[in-house]
Amino acid sequence: MPFSAQHIKAARLSLQKKDPTMKKILKRVGPFTASTRRDRFGTLVRSIVSQQISTAAAKTILGRLEDLLAGKKKKSGTTGSVFDPKILARCSPEALRKVGVSKQKGGYVLDLSAKVHSGEVDLKSIHRLDDEQAIEELTKVKGIGRWTAQMFLMFSLGRLDVFPVDDLGIKNAIKKEYGFKEPPERDEMEELAKAWRPYATVASWYLWRTLELDD
Repeated sequence: MPFSAQHIKAARLSLQKKDPTMKKILKRVGPFTASTRRDRFGTLVRSIVSQQISTAAAKTILGRLEDLLAGKKKKSGTTGSVFDPKILARCSPEALRKVGVSKQKGGYVLDLSAKVHSGEVDLKSIHRLDDEQAIEELTKVKGIGRWTAQMFLMFSLGRLDVFPVDDLGIKNAIKKEYGFKEPPERDEMEELAKAWRPYATVASWYLWRTLELDD
């Protein structure tokens, strides 16, 4: 589901009221501009391909992959998103490597395609699960860990109270904004996040944005 203006307004008011530091962050960053992606399968494919490589490299590889899938989709006569599990499942590991997808990641996206196509991982009804159930469902796929699943919850399902405590960017932002001399420990981050509930997703987005600001 998309982020609603009503929910974001409530989130901003709550964060400003409960956390003086977050109030300053909201003022510096400005409006909440994140949006959700409706293409659930495509979102997961993009997440897997983009892991541990630069944004520029990911953009290039994903562009080539989209061209490959668009060609196969055109031949099949089907319509809709190029990121179709049935179409992607027909790609060989060699074809994926030719467009820049590594052998390991190729195995991951093919595993995702097979599990979604068979219904073992049901992306159509995953929004009916609570956060932990959805994470358990997604991590059935090779190459999808808790962090990737949390990104999906936040920016595909629009869940408002997800806190990716293991995210390096979040850790760096908290260190900088909250005056830690060393990177904060997990329990310290969780303690801070208590003030952000039930809008930890919104707080996390604002923390990420602080890393892009010039002081």
